[in-house]
Amino acid sequence: MTVELICVGTELLLGNIVNTNAAFIAEKCAMLGLSMYYQSVVGDNQKRLEELIRTAKKRSDIIILSGGLGPTQDDLTKETAAKVMGRTLVEDERAHREIKEFMAKRSHAITENNWKQALVPEGCKVLYNPNGTAPGIIMEDGQTRIILLPGPPNELVPMFEEQVYPYLKESQPEVICSKMVKLCGIGESSAETKILDLIEKQTNPTVAPYAKTGEVHLRITAKAATEEEAYQMIAPVEDELQERFGDLIYTDDPRVSLEMAIYDLLKAKGLTVTTAESCTGGLLAGQLINVPGISEYLKEGYVTYSNEAKEKLLGVPADILRQYGAVSSQTAEAMAAGGANAANADLCIAVTGIAGPDGGSKEKPVGLVYMSCYCKGRWYTQEHRYTGSRSKIREYSVASALTLLRKTILAMDKPADFNNG
Repeated sequence: MTVELICVGTELLLGNIVNTNAAFIAEKCAMLGLSMYYQSVVGDNQKRLEELIRTAKKRSDIIILSGGLGPTQDDLTKETAAKVMGRTLVEDERAHREIKEFMAKRSHAITENNWKQALVPEGCKVLYNPNGTAPGIIMEDGQTRIILLPGPPNELVPMFEEQVYPYLKESQPEVICSKMVKLCGIGESSAETKILDLIEKQTNPTVAPYAKTGEVHLRITAKAATEEEAYQMIAPVEDELQERFGDLIYTDDPRVSLEMAIYDLLKAKGLTVTTAESCTGGLLAGQLINVPGISEYLKEGYVTYSNEAKEKLLGVPADILRQYGAVSSQTAEAMAAGGANAANADLCIAVTGIAGPDGGSKEKPVGLVYMSCYCKGRWYTQEHRYTGSRSKIREYSVASALTLLRKTILAMDKPADFNNG
């Protein structure tokens, strides 16, 4: 079955709102095994919306529209879709009652146009909305189904997950299941090269790489009659990826981030860590602090942007700063050792670099970043050269530093793997 998505709203066309609904709906439809060939965004214009729905009706089995179900005059999605499907609008008593109750709970005055939202196409299935005043709608006409959803994500997401997803799943003869394998410490092109043979001969299951900041995610997808059968097909492919990538894989749980995986390692090994940051200015510590419970293992975080701070807080020798400069492998190592000593931590991850847009030179250009992870008298030290804006360089630096911290923890029992000390 094919599905088409139409997102309605002039604010989307103008870029005033990021269209997160499209990504959410597309991913959910893929999980259901629905083929999506078209996505459109249209403004609050009834003529153009009608033309778009009529076109979609000719080429797709299911049409999903989001937005334009509000109470104002420019909210025309329901009226336009009903016209295309040849339906008149009638009042739904439950929708009327729920709008009244919703507004009363929030002490909001009800205006006459609010009752517009209680009107639904005759003969439709109503998707009641406990999170807002606009009910969703499903209309069926032979082989075509039109599904209308409210625009606000806090209304659309639960309505889709709780009502639309089960409705669509009932009509699907097959299910599509996916498993996400997350890697760090390898680029997308290198990762793809290592699995090119799998990609070239794949049919079902399939493997696809996705680049993230500092990471690569490999999605394994299988289509089968049942979820159990699909996951049985995925298992040997995941085993093969584990064989090829080893420790580069940090999780196969889509809910687990890299910082969460690091927290699990710190907890399992009983280790403490601190951060010593210059160009990242606290972003690295902030990323770790995203994880609940990290306070037991993250002892302190130092932001030492100036040379004076590096000397005062981390004990970086003045002669190292004079001879090699603040942006150097030597300074990164001194920051890491000094941070571990100052905080009495097992590990310290340090970052120093030039985030730009100014401050670079021919010898040390913008984007040059050194990072070092100290662990009990040994270091892992790396040089990176990033491109992009100041914020992007800092973002890349944090991702690489987390990867280096994880690599150091894994190598603690392998002293020969350390490249310094």
